[in-house]
Amino acid sequence: MNTAHIRGIDIAYYEAGSGPAVMLLHGYPFDRSMWREQIDFLSAQGYRAIAPDLRGLGKTSDKLQFVGDVDHSSSERQAEAYGTITTMDDMAGDVAALMDELRIDQAVICGLSMGGYVAFEFAHLFPARVSALVLAGTRAPADNEQEKQARFQQVEQMLANGMTGIAEASLPKLLSSRTLAEEPEVVARVREMILRAAPEGAAAAQRGMAARRDYSDDLPNIKAPALVIVGREDPIRPVADAEFMHRALSGSALVIIEDAAHMTNMEQAEVFNQALQEFLRSFH
Repeated sequence: MNTAHIRGIDIAYYEAGSGPAVMLLHGYPFDRSMWREQIDFLSAQGYRAIAPDLRGLGKTSDKLQFVGDVDHSSSERQAEAYGTITTMDDMAGDVAALMDELRIDQAVICGLSMGGYVAFEFAHLFPARVSALVLAGTRAPADNEQEKQARFQQVEQMLANGMTGIAEASLPKLLSSRTLAEEPEVVARVREMILRAAPEGAAAAQRGMAARRDYSDDLPNIKAPALVIVGREDPIRPVADAEFMHRALSGSALVIIEDAAHMTNMEQAEVFNQALQEFLRSFH
């Protein structure tokens, strides 16, 4: 594990390999360890793979606060009323600062789920620094009011009772029926990541996701090559969400992974890695 002190926090990250940079942004409430198979694969294929723990999660310090100028939309004000918030542009700014620290001008930005929201924000704030975009198990539209309220309810639950209930309730949505039945190591890794998450950091990120803006109008303006990945059985961000992004992202590629739900990169690591490699080879 490496650590970089930037923007007032200590960011923990993995780094391996040399060559074109690929920044791997984890989902919620996970950490950089979810990318283990991708780091090993990419570094062996001539790429420089970097996977940070996003602000307040994993081993990245949880000095949670507003960073820079934040547009306090009504949803952000509501989220802030429930406590500290980590916005998607907070996290995107951290990623850019980490790239500065590592002297990386441009990178492939690959995000899964919440990491995809951070990737959208990064592409909006720092378009010249995106050599390509990989969006896995994510979506462009913002939350509706019902979804926001569900996030706030989960925040109350985790702050009151910790992460155990969240882990057990989430596993059937995160993982396909095949993974749950046949891949006990993957199930254990996902459960352990959730249990390791600090409730305060997870709560701040959850509030940030509730407050995120709608990225739909950004899609036609993204000029970088894009790959959209989705699990066939993903109930959280289903295939229709991926197809919407694919249609709006000019020239993008779409890969639907069978026998996988939300955690495609862990459930079907070989298939995910092959799709990633074919995409990277198409422009590198």
